[in-house]
Formats: sequence, C-alpha cells, structure tokens
Amino acid sequence: MRHPLRLIFGFQILAAVTLVAIATGPSERAVAQTVTVNVRILAINDFHGYLRAPAGGIRIADPADKTRKIMVPAGGSETMATLVRQLREGHKHTIFVAAGDLIGASPFLSAMFHDEPTIESLSMMGLEIASVGNHEFDEGKDELKRMQNGGCHPVDKCQGPHPFAGAKFHYLAASTIEKDTGKTIFPPYEIREFDEIPVAFIGLTLKGTPDIISPVSAASLEFKDEADTVNALVPELQARGVEAIVVLIHEGGFPAGDYNECPGISGPIVDIVKKFDRAVDVVVSGHTHQAYVCEIDGRLVTSGDKYGTLVTAIDLKLDPKTRDVSSARADNVIVRTGALARDPAQTALLESYDKVAAPIANRPAGTITDTLSRAPDDAGESALGDIIADAQLAATSAAAGGGAVIAFTNPGGVRSDITKKQEGAVTYADVFASQPFRNQLVTLTLTGNQIKSMLEQQWLDPNRPRILQVSKGFGYAWDNAKPYGEHVISDSLVLNGERIDPAASYRVTVNNFLSVGGDGFTVLKAGTAPQFGVFDVDALYTYFKANSPIAPAAANRITRLN
Repeated sequence: MRHPLRLIFGFQILAAVTLVAIATGPSERAVAQTVTVNVRILAINDFHGYLRAPAGGIRIADPADKTRKIMVPAGGSETMATLVRQLREGHKHTIFVAAGDLIGASPFLSAMFHDEPTIESLSMMGLEIASVGNHEFDEGKDELKRMQNGGCHPVDKCQGPHPFAGAKFHYLAASTIEKDTGKTIFPPYEIREFDEIPVAFIGLTLKGTPDIISPVSAASLEFKDEADTVNALVPELQARGVEAIVVLIHEGGFPAGDYNECPGISGPIVDIVKKFDRAVDVVVSGHTHQAYVCEIDGRLVTSGDKYGTLVTAIDLKLDPKTRDVSSARADNVIVRTGALARDPAQTALLESYDKVAAPIANRPAGTITDTLSRAPDDAGESALGDIIADAQLAATSAAAGGGAVIAFTNPGGVRSDITKKQEGAVTYADVFASQPFRNQLVTLTLTGNQIKSMLEQQWLDPNRPRILQVSKGFGYAWDNAKPYGEHVISDSLVLNGERIDPAASYRVTVNNFLSVGGDGFTVLKAGTAPQFGVFDVDALYTYFKANSPIAPAAANRITRLN
C-alpha cells in the first residue's frame, strides 16, 4: 500500500447494510474504474465446528428500532455453503479464507470425530486458506498436522463413515515455530495471482496462545509477536513482486455498534494493526467472537462473529500499474437459517456422521427446570459453572475416586449453556456441548496456602480475570480494589462452614488442563499425590443421571467486594 488511505462510507440500499470503502484520490479512482482487477475475498473466523446452527443465531440491532437488539437465526454448514456459492456468483476472481479456530471447543457432532467432519465440510465449501488459531492446538501439533494431512486418529483410530483425507485448504502459521527445527509449523504465507497480479495472504495466531492452551501442547512450540512477524515478511514478499498483502490473524477487538459497523473499537487488534508495515492492506481478524467492519490506521479490518453466523465479503480493486490494492470494502452477510436453501452435499455429509454419532448423542442425561447459563455474574460465578464443579466433586469425593473435598474448573472450559428445550430434557450431546474438551479429572493434594495462591492467579491478566468455578461447600470473597496478590481475603476462605487452614492439606479436583498449569494456574503443578479420574464430560453426564431434575441455584459461593 503506497498511498495513505481514507475511509469512505456508503450504503447498499438493496441489502440495507453499511459498507466500508477505502480508496485513493479521484484521478486514480477514475483509472481504477476502467482497468482495475476486481477480487472478492470471502472470510470466516471462529467456526468452532458448528456444523449446525448455534442456538439463538446472531444478535443484531433491530432494523426497525436501532435501540433494541434482536436474535436472528443464523449459521450451519448447509446454509453457509449455499451463501458462499451465492457470494461467488458474478465474480471472476474469488478466494475463500479463514482467520483461525475453525475447530476445537466444538459441538458433539464434530468433536466426537476429533473435528474431522468440520475439516471435510469446509473443504467441500471451497475454503482455500486458513490461519491457525489457538484452538487448532487443543490436541497438540501432531493432531493439527493430521487435520491438514489426513489419516486415522492415533488413539481412537478411524471412527467416521469414511476415511479422513485431511484438509483440502492450506493452514498458515507465520508466527508458530517448532523449537526442534526452528521452522514454522505450516507455511507463513501463500501467494495467489489474479490476472497476473500477486496477492499475498499471511496467516498467524495470537502471541498469547501458550497462555490459553495446554502447557503440554505449547511446550515444543514458540509463538512470536504478531506485528514483528508480519513486518519481517514484507521485504521478502516485495522482493517477490508482491505489493498487495492481506493478513489473516487470529486476534481481535471489541467494537461498538452493529455487526456491519465500527464507531469505536478497542482491544489487541488496534495496537497490532497500528504496528503493521504500511504495505499491509487488509486484515481479517477473529478470536474475540465479535462482528465488525472497521478502519484502523487507514486499513480495512474485519471480523465475522462466531460459529458460522456470518460470511464476510471483501471486495478489492487491484491496480495493474502499482500491483497494489487501490480500494477495499467489506460487508458482513448473515448466514440466515431458513432463508437460504440447504446445500445437498453438506446435508449428506452431516447425515453420514449422524448415523454413527446419533446413538451416543441422543442418550438421555436427565432434565433441567430452567436454562443453565455459563454467563458469569459480577463476582465471576455462573449457574452452569457451579453445576460442573459439583459434578466433578461428586465424581472424585469417594476415597477410591480421589477423596476430593473441593473442585475447581476453568471458565474457558465451560463452552455453552445447557438450554431448556422440550420438557427440560437434556441429552448427552447437550452435556458434551458444555464440556467439549474431554479433559480428564485429576485430584491433587494442596495446602490451604496453595489454594489461596492459586486463586490469586485468577488475576494474572488484570484486564481479563479467569475466575474459577467452585464446588458447593467452598466459598471466598475477593476485593476488586486490592492489588495483584492481595485480591482474595484470606479470612473468607471456608469449606463447609470452617475456615481454610493455610497449613492444612486438602484434596482438590481440577481437570488435567489446569493440573499442568493451564490458564496460568502454575501453583497446581506443585500439587502432590495426583490421582486421575474420569473425563469431565462423563462426570457431568453421571451427575445429571443421578440428580435430575437440576435447577439453577443462587450464586453464593464467590463474593465480590468493591
């Protein structure tokens, strides 16, 4: 990008959506209208294996009253495939890309098969390039390579209705280095030509990935700074004759406004884009599960919500003389369930996996009296988090199961509400959706002082505290006005009405992700006498079978002051 760009807002009346355009001066625009090469980029992010539409769809401003929000049914691979095909129509040059977290933390239909159905589905849609996200590393680098290359799972073998061939699209990982080789785990970029004009797509994930994946998965990898990585590639690309550069980055921001607007945006993506070399033209972002079409530092920056509810259509104009982007605009298009026909090939794919998965997925788990929400209150406690912690304590409280007296679980592992449906019935698939990582439970011995220190680690990132969910009988208070290391009020830690003794030992259950220091809870690595138990999802399923109907209870385990 050789010239400063300014943002131009226009309106597409027939679609009734706001568009963003970035263009150069009047004379260059006049030339561009006659000789420019038009390229359409279709983009998604944070699909997370949602082959079927998520409950609720997408939340947007009510077109009839912008002060209100409404829910629009959206998502599902059958509908998305149709929309992608429609958005390609009439465009000579198109490319379908993604900005990470296509897999991981997935619903049952995808997760049961280690996300093979999602890789197949997106390949069938014509996805061509994807950056890695943090969730691509949930099962480690070797499993991610299997997603790319195909083959059977090393433990569960071939479970699907047909052999898994791997992704037809290409993963990019510019900032992820394998320590033993010093090379990127996947190529850093890919160059595509449109009427002999090269466009580079650089793909990478956030540098904080090691802090939010299993330490075991991160141990053999290095995740470098996002902007430094991209900027170091620019001279190499320019030496290859590339002037047009698109970055697919799994990091994002938090906007104000509706899904196609950006009156204001904050978060990591702002500083990252400002640090990018001026040669970067367009940024497709993700990770924060937000929807926006923004200008940041004169560049077009987009994000397409989550779970396949949006497809971002980005229209570029390439100048044959400069071989650079002369303008760019974007439109987040809703994948409207019911308004678009279902793609027959996607339907057939889902049905083939359903036949294998349905007998397990449809097993009754129990009932609920009302929705169990994962949304935390001001103290950080949630109704579903309480139930999950209780289930893990129940699974490990017997002497033979570990002798636990307290259970803690990380909020990032609680992935979706258990929503009340017909007569409150809950299936194994519903339970699995809320606990999709299949982490094994581990019971450890910790001192009271170590428990307090572990709870202080909830504020390692003061801008994004990770408040652990706690089991019944345990409680404490924390003071928001205190500095790091002093948030938890020592005298408030109680177990079954008795104060926690700093010098006493307690058997504590966590999942194996936390037990090795996941999410920064490194105190847990000092726990002794580990005893491994069942998987977290199986503990929750058993708890439902034994305690239904289950009702959301008052949040009274964690108290926040100030």
